[in-house]
Amino acid sequence: MDIGPFLLAFCLFPLHVSADSTCKLKAKFNLSGYKNVEKKKVVIGGMFPVHMRVSSSGGNTSRLPVSSGCEGFNLRTFRWTRTMLFAIDEINKREDLLPDTDLGYVIYDSCFTISKAVEGTLTYLTGQDEAVPNYRCGNGPPLAALVGAGGSDLSIATARILGLYHFPQVSYSSTCSALKSKFQFPTFLRTIPNDQHQSTAMAKLVIHFGWTWVGTISADDDYGKYGIKDFKEQVEEAGVCISFSETLPKVNSPENIQRIIQTLVKSTAKIIVVFSSDVDLSPLITELLRHNITNRTWIASEAWVTSALMLKPGASLLLGGTLGFAVKRASIPGLQHYLLDLDPYGDTLSEEFWETMFNCTLNYGKALRETRPRTSGSNSTDRGLPDGLCTGLETVAQLKNTYSDVSQLRITYSVYKAVYAVAHALHNLEHCEQGRGPFNGRDCTNISSFEPWQLMYYLKNVRYTVPHTGEEIYFDDGDVEGFYDIINWQFNSDGEISYVKVGHFNATAVPEEQMTIMNGSIVWNSDALEPPRSVCSDNCQPGTRKGIRQGEPVCCFDCIPCADGEISNTTNARECILCGEDDWSNEAHDACVPKIIEFLAFGEPLGITLIVISAFGALVTIAVGVVFIVNVGTPLVEANDAVLSLSLLFSLVVTFLCSIVFLGEPQNWSCMTSQVALALGFALCLSCIMSKAVVLMHRAQALKAARARSKAAAKAAKVAAQDAANVGSPDVIVTNTNNNNDLGVSVNPEVDILTCAHQRALAAVATLIQAVACTVWLILLPPHAIKNTSAQNIKIILECDEGSIVFICCVFAYDILLALIAFIFAFMARKLEDHFSEGKCMTFGMLVFFIVWISFVPAYLSTRGKFMVAVQIFAILASSFGLLTCIFLPKCYILLIKPERNKEDMMRPRTKPRDGTSTGTSASLATAATEVGTAVASSAIDD
Repeated sequence: MDIGPFLLAFCLFPLHVSADSTCKLKAKFNLSGYKNVEKKKVVIGGMFPVHMRVSSSGGNTSRLPVSSGCEGFNLRTFRWTRTMLFAIDEINKREDLLPDTDLGYVIYDSCFTISKAVEGTLTYLTGQDEAVPNYRCGNGPPLAALVGAGGSDLSIATARILGLYHFPQVSYSSTCSALKSKFQFPTFLRTIPNDQHQSTAMAKLVIHFGWTWVGTISADDDYGKYGIKDFKEQVEEAGVCISFSETLPKVNSPENIQRIIQTLVKSTAKIIVVFSSDVDLSPLITELLRHNITNRTWIASEAWVTSALMLKPGASLLLGGTLGFAVKRASIPGLQHYLLDLDPYGDTLSEEFWETMFNCTLNYGKALRETRPRTSGSNSTDRGLPDGLCTGLETVAQLKNTYSDVSQLRITYSVYKAVYAVAHALHNLEHCEQGRGPFNGRDCTNISSFEPWQLMYYLKNVRYTVPHTGEEIYFDDGDVEGFYDIINWQFNSDGEISYVKVGHFNATAVPEEQMTIMNGSIVWNSDALEPPRSVCSDNCQPGTRKGIRQGEPVCCFDCIPCADGEISNTTNARECILCGEDDWSNEAHDACVPKIIEFLAFGEPLGITLIVISAFGALVTIAVGVVFIVNVGTPLVEANDAVLSLSLLFSLVVTFLCSIVFLGEPQNWSCMTSQVALALGFALCLSCIMSKAVVLMHRAQALKAARARSKAAAKAAKVAAQDAANVGSPDVIVTNTNNNNDLGVSVNPEVDILTCAHQRALAAVATLIQAVACTVWLILLPPHAIKNTSAQNIKIILECDEGSIVFICCVFAYDILLALIAFIFAFMARKLEDHFSEGKCMTFGMLVFFIVWISFVPAYLSTRGKFMVAVQIFAILASSFGLLTCIFLPKCYILLIKPERNKEDMMRPRTKPRDGTSTGTSASLATAATEVGTAVASSAIDD
């Protein structure tokens, strides 16, 4: 419970004392310390936590309350106390500092307890051994300032009281950032840095080593609470997570200590930041050693970083590698000699120190009561001293302990500076020049009768150089600069510790240069060479992103691989970055690389193969054309209309060669040329076939009609002959009605209605329609080259965009229409037989054409990229080769291999095996018509 508010109210309560009034003392304090005020001009107060705690009073309320005593002698803080005495003694001997003034002192033991600190403060203000609030009793020397009172919570309690009277307080170890407030603590100053700087330094240390998962332990006082609060705010802003946050009890509590230990065991954090005094932390360290908990790295605040209270047996395994921040270190010449030159009978504190160190007692009666007198013949003096009695002649120098160790004078140095700060302020007050003073119109004050607030003015503005070190001290709104040494605990094989400086922190430097640390000089826990890793989750490497776990701190996450097309090129990326349209993620997903540009190139094996096949087809087609030109006057060529045949061959050359244009990197001109050339080439080819087929179909229909009439005439003649025979006329001659040469064809000239000119005109018109459609297509929405980035993720496919689906569908639908018409006509003319049947050849050619393009559709739709082009070229070549082979191979066979069949009589019709009738070809229809007329005439004559 904080008794400060009650004490403030008590101190502020006005006491009206008259001559007849009787002052009644409510309580008598039990204080121990040093006091020397006789014949002194000025007195400096001091307060040090020489003991660790107050003794238990037992809570008995049936008798007069007595102020609690103290227990747990602290060698380190006793050294601080003696350092103040040394500094005052040194100042009194100086001729350049307060030469005419002897300083006295009143020093109390706060027992590391707020109540004792308040007792000492009230007693100090009163000027007597009893506390009389609001009154200064006695006529002794004036009080200058209080040096103390140890921990931050003690100083806060005393500063609230001293601030009421504007009484200066200079602290040597109270670092709590709350004490910076001049509204609450107007007369508080300190020679040790503000904890805001230390919290920043700790945060920067954690961030420097990349620790993102740390635990915190703080003392249950203002020092621990404010220090950890500032630390948490800064590291959490930098993305560090707090695994756990525990508070050390101020009063011994085994249950709370065990709870903290269980938390430490369960946590995966390897870094523990501790803002606590050595006294509060010591019980936890003892239990940790008992449980053999190791493999942790401790970050120490200045309050315990060089404290020997932590150095218990086995501490090297637990605390080895500890990093911490310590205030400036200095050597103070003569201090060690002063510490060792101690009179055990001089005061109660020195007596207790002596008895503690040598495990004996200086009280003869006590020793006599507790031990038996030494018998004669035993190791005893002539006087027969009892066992356990100190002689007073023991040597402190032989004891290597914290008290006599002056190798790490840090808080001790701060005490030294605090005493000198008060002395320099008093010196400036004493040597004030009248008329140039700071009070009431440049007045000065007398050092023998000054008020505390007057000394406060000089303290706030003091600037001096510390003896022996040369450090310049001044107060910036009550604080000094934030400078720390970074200390590393290094143990040797014998378990002896060395506090090795591995860097420093200077709060006045620019942020980038505030911390300097030598990583190579640090010895980590268990002699590890590398800094320990303390993370809730391992870093997400480039190529992955952090996926936050629901309900857990942000430092606990899963590493999720970036999706295809996304990358992360930093560690612990929160989001993946989408690659540009022309880029794609590499295999590791940590960089965007250009997509593979794909098109069917001329130089690759597939492209070369297609070029060779296309060229071969074109050359073969040209060769066929040459054969036809050479044989242009022969019956076979004339019978097939040489112009249409050559036009058909030209269109096939165009289709063969246009397939080459599909190769290479698509350009706007190549896209237009390839599509239009293909459409026009097939339009001309199919128009020529249709023109040929329509004539053959018309002639076949005419021949079929003529055959029907012939059969009817023959049947009529037969009937007439039979009738005549039945009558018995001897003049009637019955002819053979199954004349094999009877074609049943009349000499009707309508068979040749469609001439060669009609065929050519039909082919030209059909091709012209396609040409007009293609021209409109090219003008309105022409095909053009595009980059297709959506078809395949890792590739950019250079291809041709049709420009308009409607136009390309119309254009090639027209080609399909021509192909269907040509196929129908050719199919209908397939029975127009002779030694050479062109109808059948065209029918087979169109069947191949349809089979190729029907197969092309699913193959084209199931491929991507350059293979789509390859499939299209294969379809073009296959259909072209099919037409060339089916239509022209039989003709070339006759023209080149069987030239003897290329005669007019070979074009004549041949007999029909089963019914004695014959069919004919277009090449012999004229001759057949004449023969049919003769047969009919003979039949009539016979009749």
